[in-house]
Amino acid sequence: MTTTQPFESFETVDLRDAELVRNPFEAFARIRERAPLARGTVPGVEPFWIATRYEDVRTVLADPRFVNDAATVPGACPAHRTEQVWRARGLPPECEKYLRAGVFDADGAEHRRLRGLVHPSFTAGAVGRLRPGIERLAEEHARALRDHADADGAVDLIARFAYPLPVAVICELLGIPEPDRPQWRVWSSYLGRGAGPGLDDALRAMVAAARELIDRRRAEPDDGLVSRLAAAEGGALDPIETVSLVLNLIVAGHETTATLIGNGTAALLAHPEQLARLRADPGLLPAAVDELMRWCGPTLGALPRYATEDVRLAGTLVRKGEAVMPILAGANHDPRVFAEPERLDLGRATAPHHEVHLGFGYGAHRCLGAVLAHEEAVAAFGALLRCYPGLALAVAPAEVRRGPNPVAWHLAELPVRLGAPMS
Repeated sequence: MTTTQPFESFETVDLRDAELVRNPFEAFARIRERAPLARGTVPGVEPFWIATRYEDVRTVLADPRFVNDAATVPGACPAHRTEQVWRARGLPPECEKYLRAGVFDADGAEHRRLRGLVHPSFTAGAVGRLRPGIERLAEEHARALRDHADADGAVDLIARFAYPLPVAVICELLGIPEPDRPQWRVWSSYLGRGAGPGLDDALRAMVAAARELIDRRRAEPDDGLVSRLAAAEGGALDPIETVSLVLNLIVAGHETTATLIGNGTAALLAHPEQLARLRADPGLLPAAVDELMRWCGPTLGALPRYATEDVRLAGTLVRKGEAVMPILAGANHDPRVFAEPERLDLGRATAPHHEVHLGFGYGAHRCLGAVLAHEEAVAAFGALLRCYPGLALAVAPAEVRRGPNPVAWHLAELPVRLGAPMS
């Protein structure tokens, strides 16, 4: 049976509600059981649907009747929710075109064209060739933690490890000069926070720096991906698209990976039996990363998708042009799919016939850098386990501070004690 009750009559969920920000997995679980489709709201943004059950989320992510760009809905001009979000956050109008021209908003042939230009650098084979360098960087950054620790051996793992490592990796891949990397990390942090003072200036600076880097790499090419994009400009890419791809890759290439490393470390330290299991069997690391992506993944909600025609979803008629945000945190904790979803089980992904988590998305828009992010997380957790057998939280789990972004699950900081050095 398909309901046609008015959109306004459905349960309304304020995505900035304090309880949802504090514990989104429990909050979305309650919503998921009450209403598979609900009405999501964010200040400054027109209401939209949110889907919280695994099958519905996967449908929205993969069904070609849902698109990323509202402008591609035939015969309609629905409001673009992502644009509204950026405007509400203080996006400079002149920067909007760069965020809209990237691979994330594109659909169909345009998406395949843009993705095809960068995908070869993120295949399993390409990432496999990067593995020794990633492992070396992880080991170096892990060992350097002791240089930043206070007299009690405490250090903020987010600022000193979770972010610097993926920044180093993505900048190395792109060909960003080492002296420029700290500044890119600072700029990107404004986008990770989602709003607040400095966001507009950071975006303007990022656009200008990306343009300068592209021009520099055209004149002085190296082996990095930016050089290949610069060479394609004027042919396969126009100047706005080139800048957009560089921004997309830099921000997406480290922000979510850093969050996964922080979230995952906090989860392991709060579950000593699982941490002991991993220490006893480091071969579990790849499966552990997948379970951490499911259990405390960095992205709570994916970009809204727009129905190109009337679509039945969760027994509800979603009208042409209406937006649906897939809630990954709801899908990845759906008991219809995952047994005891609230339980962290690092061996879950090794079980026969296990369901695949949706932390990296699904379908044509599945995360471009999923293989790279997975490899970085394996290297990061492995280096921490080797270097610091006594690693422990320096505060109670409930005291770990979270960031305010309603569609991201990230730590503002993670104070840890390194313990005695490895023998």
